Amino acid sequence: QVQLAESGGGLVQPGGSLRLSCAASGRIFSVEAMGWYRQAPGKQRELVAGITAGGSTNYADSVKGRFTISRDNAKNTVYLQMNSLKPEDTAVYYCAARPRYNSDYTYWGQGTQVTVSS
Repeated sequence: QVQLAESGGGLVQPGGSLRLSCAASGRIFSVEAMGWYRQAPGKQRELVAGITAGGSTNYADSVKGRFTISRDNAKNTVYLQMNSLKPEDTAVYYCAARPRYNSDYTYWGQGTQVTVSS
């Protein structure tokens, strides 16, 4: 079992920055990849960024060049640095983990609200 806890959300003006953190605990050695999803009201949940155990990353086209996913293995924590934020980035952001030998992200955090507004 893996437990994920997000933090760092809040209200920010357009063009501002936030850094989200996700602390992992439990059987973290079984995790092949971690990622950040987001879901806005009335919209489907979408993958924003992912990072593998080996450090390979991928991003949604809408956030490339603005968001950066990283991990600190010593702290068992994954981060999402969000720069140049836009109102359309407003959503609940979820940390997720994908176990080895599994095609799906099956572990989820509770979510943290990010609101970009003037």
